Amino acid sequence: MSENNAISEHWGKGDVYAQIISALEGAGKNLDTLTIEELGPVDHYHVRGFTATVELGDQLPIMSGQHILDIGCGLGGPARYLAHRFACKVSGVDITTAFVDAANKLTSLLKMNDRVVIQRGDGNQLPYDDSVFDGGITLHVTMNVSDRPQFFAEAFRVLKPGAFFAMTEHGLGPAGSPYYPLPWSEDGSEAFLVTPEDTEAFLEGAGFADVKVENTGEEYLAGYRKALDLATQGALPPLGTHLLMGDNAPAKIRNAAHNIEERRTHPIKVLCRKPE
Repeated sequence: MSENNAISEHWGKGDVYAQIISALEGAGKNLDTLTIEELGPVDHYHVRGFTATVELGDQLPIMSGQHILDIGCGLGGPARYLAHRFACKVSGVDITTAFVDAANKLTSLLKMNDRVVIQRGDGNQLPYDDSVFDGGITLHVTMNVSDRPQFFAEAFRVLKPGAFFAMTEHGLGPAGSPYYPLPWSEDGSEAFLVTPEDTEAFLEGAGFADVKVENTGEEYLAGYRKALDLATQGALPPLGTHLLMGDNAPAKIRNAAHNIEERRTHPIKVLCRKPE
């Protein structure tokens, strides 16, 4: 199995859209009047979810009418949020077919097809022309990217001069290999963590400037601890990213917390730009 197929199989299993619809109905949501906020707990696929996307949005210089790219867009939650908040257009690309299918159906459910377009594609070979986008994001994607220089070079290529680029990831900490399973890998296969310093160097090597790296470890540790407490009590909410993690979701959450505590992983947020 190719690297991309293995990663796709890890993330998207079964009818993802049907799982989400079932959870929404179980939570008593009216699908005809569903809002971005109501869908938020499940379609921002990382432990801090919708809150982290809102916080990132607070830092992004997006203007009405601009065209933004989301690489590894998953279920499309961040893409739809940015399109709604900033009255911009967002294109998303992801290698996981089940996520792309679900993302497009959720976009239709929210009646946002005129602002959000999501397609299957590889972040290392983006299906876009040069200098198309006014900004780009990639959220908790690069842990599964083996060729960071190529990935960042592609992001740089499709951005307009002066465009911003923002990313979040779990970097490699100084204390040794992470414990598995984790949300992005069952056993360490197809996981390619690098240190925050390496990420910064790869971005600069691709041509990005003004690279600012922010440590988000405490925020993510708090998120994992909260989720772990709820899982231990059997009180996980009907809507949440745990729905798509599989039966070993509690083990993934527990290991993710321990890895941060023991400095095996180092969550970060990065903001930079393509020079004029």
